[in-house]
Amino acid sequence: MRFCLLRFHHVLLLIVAALSTFPLDAAANHASQPPNILFVLTDDQGWTSLGCYGNSHVATPNLDRLAEQGMRLTDAYVMPQCTPTRAALLTGEHTARNQMWHVIGWYGSPWARVSEPMFREHLEPSQCRLPHRLREAGYRTGMAGKWHLTNNEHGFYTYLKQPSGDTFGFDDVAPPGEGSQNEGDKWVDHLTDAACAFMRTNRDRPWFYYLSHHTLHNKVSAPADLVQKYRDRGAPETGLQNATYLAAIEHLDHSIGRLMQTLDELQLTDNTLFVFISDNGGIKNQYNLPEWDGAPLDGSAPLTVKEQQFDNAPLREGKGSVYEGGIRVPCLVRWPGVIQPGSVNATPIHIVDWYPTLCSAAGLPPAEPSDGIDLRPVFQSQSSPQRSLYWYLPLYDLRWASTPAAVIRRGQWKLIEYFGDWYDQNQAYHVGARSELYNLAEDLSETQNLTETHPQRASQMRAELLQWIRETGAEVPTLNPHHIPSKALQETKEKQPWNR
Repeated sequence: MRFCLLRFHHVLLLIVAALSTFPLDAAANHASQPPNILFVLTDDQGWTSLGCYGNSHVATPNLDRLAEQGMRLTDAYVMPQCTPTRAALLTGEHTARNQMWHVIGWYGSPWARVSEPMFREHLEPSQCRLPHRLREAGYRTGMAGKWHLTNNEHGFYTYLKQPSGDTFGFDDVAPPGEGSQNEGDKWVDHLTDAACAFMRTNRDRPWFYYLSHHTLHNKVSAPADLVQKYRDRGAPETGLQNATYLAAIEHLDHSIGRLMQTLDELQLTDNTLFVFISDNGGIKNQYNLPEWDGAPLDGSAPLTVKEQQFDNAPLREGKGSVYEGGIRVPCLVRWPGVIQPGSVNATPIHIVDWYPTLCSAAGLPPAEPSDGIDLRPVFQSQSSPQRSLYWYLPLYDLRWASTPAAVIRRGQWKLIEYFGDWYDQNQAYHVGARSELYNLAEDLSETQNLTETHPQRASQMRAELLQWIRETGAEVPTLNPHHIPSKALQETKEKQPWNR
């Protein structure tokens, strides 16, 4: 009997020991799994629109908390408009390579001084590499919201059609919301609901979700009670930092809080890589096309302001611009166990970096071609090799005072190369090629062109930029043989024979 009792006691101890180690084993097993990936892309949200980036007009407690739990990147770059940023994200390629440097559908300035190279008007399914590769690695993939990469049977500006999701690598595509994306809260709650439902459904397997909000894109809209809240605080009805714009930021912040709460409830926070970034800067100034206000089409009159929404100061200009206000955006990354909470990093990063970074996080080997780098050393505050960042922008879009240009940043130096004409800070038009060189460490607002005081540096950076364009197979813009000075700045949606 005593032997039986001793044996029973021994077995009981073994069982207790096994049970006591189970959570540790389970936790270790969980940590060894590839992280879930939640990638939130907002629309037209300026660099200083969050509290953690200096916004004092509206509180963003949830986004600030995301920064406190992860990393705030101060020098995160994208393309200056919607389609190019989205294409670069999903392809992992610069617009010079994927040929989607222009907003779709087609419009152009066929009689302008510089020829605009033809651009790709639809992303091909095979180009949408990010979700395809993650799905191959065993991820369940999904998306909700703004698409803006096709204008055909697959989908439109507002959304990717559900039957085409599989073609582009997405297992799950949320339907559009009710009514227009320009009304109510711009589908913020609807799209957030879809993301939360996806996370709940796929909580037991690795997943990637691309949540692409329409807010804060024109027309800016927000819940009426929040708009009234900012009216009551004295925010203007229109113009910079207007009540509707501030209300939209607060509502977006609420949605981020809901995503974080859902991850907590599902116990997925510790194994989820959470990225928050905007597709371009906020609208500081949107200008009238000359034909909109009866101005001459030869550039003899300065552009006039159509609308203002958010001051990106100290950054110059905003959406659509080659200056910092157009391409530098807020970017927060939380990855428990990899990123030190509350860290801030000034390493310049580019939208093309996210493709290799997310693939690497999923345990995938590098794939070619890839124009970006794996950002994990940046996340761990390790030094990374100095490199140049590039932008290829060979188009006219006078809404943003943009003429054909390309940009290179290396270290704190940034060079803008205008290929045949340009606008000054007073929106006056000038004919002729022009280089602008800025030291961003000393002149973040890009007020002092240093090409004359640093001619050798400007020449070297210009040569590197042009060499990069040629290496990608893109065209270096040249003078337009179809140029008609009297209608040079006229925009049309009708293709001319040389545009086909």
